[in-house]
Amino acid sequence: ILFHPFSGVKPDVSLEIMKAGSVLRKAKSRMWRGHRHYKLQDDCKTIAYKSSWAMNSYSTCDVEAVREGHESDVFLSVADEYPPERCFTLVFRGRRGNLDLVAESAEEAQAWIRGMQTLIENLQSMGESEKLDQWISDLFLKADRNKDGRISFKEVRRLLKLMNMDMNEDHASSLFRMADKSQTGFLGSEEFVHFYKMLTQRKEVVELFQEYSSDGQTLSHCDLEEFLREEQLEGDRSQEHALELIQRYEPSDTAKANHTMSIDGFLMYLTSADGSIFNSEDQRLYQDMTQPLKHYFISSSHNTYLLEDQLKGRSSVEGYIQALKRGCRCLEIDCWDGSSGEPVVYHGHTFTSKILFKDVINTVAKYAFKTSEYPVILSIENRCSVEQQKVMAQLLKDILGDMLLRTTIDGKVPSVLPSPEELKGKILVKGKKIGGLESLDADNPVSGEVSDEDDSSELRRDSLTTESLPSDSKVSRCKSKQSLTKELSDLVIYCKNEHFNNFEHARIHGKPYDISSFSESKARKIIKEAAADFAQHNARQITRVYPSGLRTDSSNFCPQDMWNVGCQMVALNFQTAGLEMDLNDGLFSQNNRCGYVLKPEILRNSEQQFNPDKPQDPLIQVISGQQLPKVNNKVGSIVDPFVRVEIYGLPADQATQETSYIENNGLNPCWNETLEFAVHTPELALIRFVVEDYDMATKNDFIGQYTVPFSCIQSGYRHIHLLSKDGTSLRPSSLFVNINITEAS
Repeated sequence: ILFHPFSGVKPDVSLEIMKAGSVLRKAKSRMWRGHRHYKLQDDCKTIAYKSSWAMNSYSTCDVEAVREGHESDVFLSVADEYPPERCFTLVFRGRRGNLDLVAESAEEAQAWIRGMQTLIENLQSMGESEKLDQWISDLFLKADRNKDGRISFKEVRRLLKLMNMDMNEDHASSLFRMADKSQTGFLGSEEFVHFYKMLTQRKEVVELFQEYSSDGQTLSHCDLEEFLREEQLEGDRSQEHALELIQRYEPSDTAKANHTMSIDGFLMYLTSADGSIFNSEDQRLYQDMTQPLKHYFISSSHNTYLLEDQLKGRSSVEGYIQALKRGCRCLEIDCWDGSSGEPVVYHGHTFTSKILFKDVINTVAKYAFKTSEYPVILSIENRCSVEQQKVMAQLLKDILGDMLLRTTIDGKVPSVLPSPEELKGKILVKGKKIGGLESLDADNPVSGEVSDEDDSSELRRDSLTTESLPSDSKVSRCKSKQSLTKELSDLVIYCKNEHFNNFEHARIHGKPYDISSFSESKARKIIKEAAADFAQHNARQITRVYPSGLRTDSSNFCPQDMWNVGCQMVALNFQTAGLEMDLNDGLFSQNNRCGYVLKPEILRNSEQQFNPDKPQDPLIQVISGQQLPKVNNKVGSIVDPFVRVEIYGLPADQATQETSYIENNGLNPCWNETLEFAVHTPELALIRFVVEDYDMATKNDFIGQYTVPFSCIQSGYRHIHLLSKDGTSLRPSSLFVNINITEAS
């Protein structure tokens, strides 16, 4: 019997209620009144429901989380209509919209919440072998179109197309006959597993295994030790590590007892986290977190409230949840006067929807430290009246409570910023301030005037024309001063917005807590004209860079140029997938994804001149690919994959090379091509592996990618587990490579 992903789930009352089915209301708006019958199927893999026109279903494997109560924009907008104890939200992976449901009773809602949590936890606890078995099980079910528990050769041929492979029919038929032990002309589930293993046999792995096997059948712990030392460059711990790997990955108890590893165990090791290109030591919290804040790259979001474009897109608290889950530590909140004295958040002077400021802060309070315990910075763009600024300040204090940093940590004016370690669990407000920290204890006025030179004013200057804006937003943009209330000003401690005049002025007059913001175009101009001065400035103070206001589609600029000169807060539109977010995710994938990455020493010393060390020469042998996803859902459409390796870093290190493409094979393409690079400053470099579907006539289609800091790469034979355009896992899709890094003489 094929492995079933939920076969190990113990009998559960909640799951039984879900299987019996429930009439749930799908909440979309106050006006929508749709009721549907939702039912968990017996296989626990799908939730079926009937709409007005057809039967539909959701895969439980696609559900990332279940939220209880009013934790979505829809529920927040109709909070008075649905009691929170009857409400829950299913959150799907990728960019699929959430599903907001209302049960008939609190007890029924709890059953669905607990049941979904059980299914999610079961999936998360599955090992790599179980995940692969689940994938094979899904293939069998797809092939078995008439659901009789067996598949014909005709169904197998169709399956091969679904699996992204155009195999010679004679060869496929031969494998089918070999797997058909019962000689019935059909494959049962166990026979299909045998067929799949023959189909996906990794010739390149078998050859590598036999090269180090003393008897051609197994790897003794000495054989494995030699492989780890010679190929994986793990000489310091190879003997002890070899025994650990056998115990961890060898499926045979007999082999374990004999301290040997079979080909199955060897393949399991190579596809595991231990065999990943990303050094697991660098995925833990390994960096010094006691340096001043200015010495870190800080994962930062722009227009965090937007899920779409910044002209007509939807504003949502979901933007804050998703950014925080990705390790973002600096969130942007654009605040404007709302009706009934309630400040709202939206992209001003546009048609984007509005959400309540208090809902944003409630969301931040709940999710701020679920992914990382290090400080969260709220970059507040304040366009509110004095009256509503007071409301904002009170909401920040009431909702965030002790999490909100309201005084310096030692009660003194800082000569240097505190560290992420000292600010653990704290939320900082970044914004305008009347005076400086030196005047905290003085008799400040109730309100004061501050410069209007900040992100928003510059964004408006290079953004939209007044003719394209809503009629109520055609206001003067020439204001040079804005009234700021003392209540809000006092909440700005270590992150004061300060207009940038020039580097000399900042060096003489700048305070440690001053933060200057630059549009991408202004930052690029400075980098072109005075990169060394910019780097030295960023060794003294924090700089934030944000996308141009002309990017109405919420696209992003390449952040690497800004990181190269030490800009700490390079704010990107997290809602927009692509190369730029791949680089951001890649940089912050290290150091336990805590949202803070210690800058290289050369960018932390304001007096030191940049002088790159000897270059490193990585040789990257792109060997093969495994189970690459289809890019076209048509049965007969099969990818022609090729791999592009891209280096991002200092200009001298930027490079791109490609393999040739393989025709009609997304299942197990083999390239065996070696690409050579030279990297002069590895501590600033990122390496991106991209797989695309070659097309002679049109633009190549994206298949998957993986981006990793160059300094976190493990040498040797490694697997690269590909990610989708949205940054979600594409397992079991992977690349198999051999990395050899040498230092230039």
